[in-house]
Formats: sequence, C-alpha cells, structure tokens
Amino acid sequence: MIEEAVLERELQFVGTVPDERIVIRTDDLWKTYMMGSEEVHALRGVSFDVQHGEYVAIMGPSGSGKSTLMNLIGCLDTPTSGQYWLNGKLVSEMDDDELARIRNKEIGFVFQTFNLLPRASALHNVELPLIYNGTPRTTRLEMAKVSLQKVGLSDRINHKPNELSGGQRQRVAIARALVNNPSIILADEPTGNLDSQTSQEIMGLFEVLHKQGHTIILVTHEHDIAAHAYRVLHILDGRINSDERLRAY
Repeated sequence: MIEEAVLERELQFVGTVPDERIVIRTDDLWKTYMMGSEEVHALRGVSFDVQHGEYVAIMGPSGSGKSTLMNLIGCLDTPTSGQYWLNGKLVSEMDDDELARIRNKEIGFVFQTFNLLPRASALHNVELPLIYNGTPRTTRLEMAKVSLQKVGLSDRINHKPNELSGGQRQRVAIARALVNNPSIILADEPTGNLDSQTSQEIMGLFEVLHKQGHTIILVTHEHDIAAHAYRVLHILDGRINSDERLRAY
C-alpha cells in the first residue's frame, strides 16, 4: 500500500511540462512544531510545481503557513516530512556546503524588514553575498555598483540605510538579492513596511525582473500585491486550497 501511495503521487506530476522546465517541485510537505506537548502543523501536505520564469504569489492570512513554506523553498529550513526538488535535485540529499551555495548564488532573498547593516553603505550591503563567496574586492565592488544601477540607486551607493527612504532601502535589499544573478528570487512581504505608492514602484521593479527571466515567488497577504503575479497559490491552515493562474507568462 505504501508503494502504491508513492506511485500515485509520482503519477500526479506526469504531464505536458518537461522536467527541465520545473525549477521547484514539492511533494506532500509537512512542517510540524511542538508547543509544549501539543503538535502544531504549520504545513499540511503541500504539493506544487513552479516552472522556470514563472511569477508566483503565495497568498494567505497571518499564520496560514506561507512564510514557513517560503523558508523551506529557500533552503532556510527543512520539512518534517515530504520531498522538495530544486532544479531537479532532491534537497534532502544535499550537504551543508551545497545548501550554502544555493542560498548564496541560486536564490536571492528579499525580506519585509530589509535586513540591511545599519552602519554600512548601500554599496557594502549589496556586496555582502560576494564577500561570503570569496569574490575579489575589485570585482565585487563593480558587481555591486551594477546591481544598484539596475534598481535605480547608482546615485545612492555611499548612503547608509538611515539616509535612505523605505523604498530606497528595499531597492538596496533587492539589489543585494540580484548581485549574484540568481535564477530564483524569493520575496517575503516585500511591501509590508512601505506606503501604497512606494509599494507599487517596488512591484513594478519585480515585473521588470520577471521580464528579464527571473523566477519570482512572492509571499503576501494583500490582494492588490498578489495581483501583480501571474499565478496565485492561496494557502490556509497550512494547506494550498487553490491554485489560480491570472495570466499566461
């Protein structure tokens, strides 16, 4: 019976999409925490695919499991059970060095709270991933400048976070996510600390990045932000209860 259940799940993935187009595949992901003696299921059997170049929003209320799912996709956490393939490789079989390389080079992260070093310039904040992977100083400074130029901040490279607006700080965070030219960008509530006008400007930037070929996965609880994506996964109580395609990508 166990073998039949596994085969049934595998057959669900058989379709017209070639495997090489699928960059993210999850199968029956569960994430369970213990709170005292009580089990809390943050994710309950989540299965979905994301193709290369898709723009997907994961939408749900607070506590629905969307940020937990984002952490698993970003290799920042591991599931209690289930399987996750990234670019055709089973993540559970990767060692720490491979996971670190993926987080540094293959996935770019954008967070609601920006996560910038307060005493460092925009340029230094953006070059951090390059420092971690050993890129020579001259090369990484040039790459960081190019990344800041892409987000419209070439005239703010020496400014510290407290000298920048909220929207500019988020642009620095996006530039940092882009500096290694990752194929996948994960954005967790990237407009959560921004006003409505600045939020639309940031979402316009994500649209440009999508058109440049990046795969974008965005977590949000806001309908107007999710509407910028081409596909919306609605998550509630740890389960995906709908998968809505808004337009072809």
